[in-house]
Amino acid sequence: MKKTDKINLKSNIRRIPEFKGVVFWDITTLLKDPACFKETIKQLADHYRNKKIDVIVSNEARGFIIGAPLAYELGVGFVPIRKKGKLPYKCLDYTYQTEYSNDTIQIHQDAISKGQNVLIIDDLLATGGTVKANVELVEKLGGKVVGIGFLIELGYLGGRKVLGDKHEIYSLVEYKTPSDV
Repeated sequence: MKKTDKINLKSNIRRIPEFKGVVFWDITTLLKDPACFKETIKQLADHYRNKKIDVIVSNEARGFIIGAPLAYELGVGFVPIRKKGKLPYKCLDYTYQTEYSNDTIQIHQDAISKGQNVLIIDDLLATGGTVKANVELVEKLGGKVVGIGFLIELGYLGGRKVLGDKHEIYSLVEYKTPSDV
């Protein structure tokens, strides 16, 4: 590849048609390629570089893979949201409904200061439930969500509708149907 060639991120994501009953979009093929991984972080950073962001928040585990290097690139802090029982300090909990059950996530009570500008980053927007829970936690701590970003958006699952239009939503790659490639 020449330096002037733009990397097609979508073509570096593997489609697995039947994984636990769903179409699975596998980002490990993109992550293992240093140029693709670097381009992913660069494109996200370029989109958010001129926004006033104090901290990036990401949900475990794959959100960390995108959120932490993006925070590093933008020179801002990084805050993890984890499943209940994984964080060692005093936490704020949020329980939400998933497609199959309830799930509880946590954030340290002192992770976000009142009025901080927070960018929420995850690898994938599917039905929107987990990211909406992330927004709720950040806002309960007094943070101001200034954007929500993703590597992949599964447009056919309606996650944007669940999140509403209160926050800017940005994704690098969108799949409009399960058979989209």
